[in-house]
Amino acid sequence: MAQGKVCLAYSGGLDTSVILAWLLDQGYEVVAFMANVGQEEDFEAAKAKALKIGATKFVCVDVREEFVEKILFPAVQCNAVYEDVYLLGTSLARPVIAKAQIDVAEQEGCFAVAHGCTGKGNDQIRFELAFYALKPDIQCITPWRLPEFFEKFAGRKDLLDYAALKGIPVTQTKAKPWSTDENQAHISYEAGILEDPNTTPPKDMWKLIVDPMDAPDQPQDLTIDFQKGLPVKLSYKCNKTGKDVSVTSPLDVFLAASSLGRANGVGRIDIVENRYINLKSRGCYEQAPLTILRKAHVDLEGLTLDKEVRHLRDQFVTTTYSNLLYNGSYFSPECEFVRAMIPPSQKSVNGTVRLRLYKGNVIILGRYSETENLYDATESSMDELTGFLPTDTTGFIAIQSIRIKKYGQAKKDKGEKLTL
Repeated sequence: MAQGKVCLAYSGGLDTSVILAWLLDQGYEVVAFMANVGQEEDFEAAKAKALKIGATKFVCVDVREEFVEKILFPAVQCNAVYEDVYLLGTSLARPVIAKAQIDVAEQEGCFAVAHGCTGKGNDQIRFELAFYALKPDIQCITPWRLPEFFEKFAGRKDLLDYAALKGIPVTQTKAKPWSTDENQAHISYEAGILEDPNTTPPKDMWKLIVDPMDAPDQPQDLTIDFQKGLPVKLSYKCNKTGKDVSVTSPLDVFLAASSLGRANGVGRIDIVENRYINLKSRGCYEQAPLTILRKAHVDLEGLTLDKEVRHLRDQFVTTTYSNLLYNGSYFSPECEFVRAMIPPSQKSVNGTVRLRLYKGNVIILGRYSETENLYDATESSMDELTGFLPTDTTGFIAIQSIRIKKYGQAKKDKGEKLTL
């Protein structure tokens, strides 16, 4: 009996291929959806596989430019980072994928959407909160949370057996015992042998970034121009050809940073993070482009951004926005409120940063701004009496010390000593 039409987020892998076949067994008509977020993927092969399994239609939406302009660059503008290390590559992709999936679901007349996220991860939250914000009346089918599904497919063997029964071609092997998720910002690795946080990832696990030990001996220099905190130009001399290269479109700037970073071993991390669902998770990530762009942006803010504006932004906007992204609350009133604070903080972040990439390192060579330079070499010089008189500092310290003296006296009156 027909159950209605469902839009399934389809990757072409074992899990979503089995889910596609299972949904068909339940009587649903399935539209297989895939978003092109810059992952290395054979989209035609995925289409052929989905249709062979029985999908009514395969729809692939190219969201690469929107991903960079609407999501990735604003993350650079506010220096988004989770727990000091993770640059949110997976989290950042979810809003643009969810929006594209809902658009396809509406276009194809689907009453429901479905995904292959597990019941222990962050992505189920990110996708579903986005779905319900974008289309409040949508229904969401979550196989890995349905007893009739997860009891049937208790392990990898059950999935493989079902795939064989249904004639689903699989490439799953034991050679690479971990799972991955890729987009143009990064690739993630988790599960399998990585679940032991003390297991060193094998060298052949890393896919995108050259091992820093094997990176070129010749450093790669580049410059990045920013306007209002957004990267607008990336220039470099190609070490292999000697040619000068300059790119200006948002997607090209991002891809150039990615290519240069990957070739020079930049952007590998290995962390244990706190999932929103209150479990700890070990993840390995390759995040070359965001590593370069974020470091350049942070550096330029030192030259161009007012001290108090920067401190307020760092204390609230950066941390709050990063946490909201990680926790899947991009389409929420609080995130809309925080996002509105990013552009005003970036009005003065205009200038150029010169960098060097060398064996996994991003080294700042210099920075300048022709319009927003808040640094005054004369005022800051230790060798010139300018800006304010040395005697002015005496009064400044006297005022600052009033409260400190009271604190010290109170300790003394109680017979307590200040200690290190």
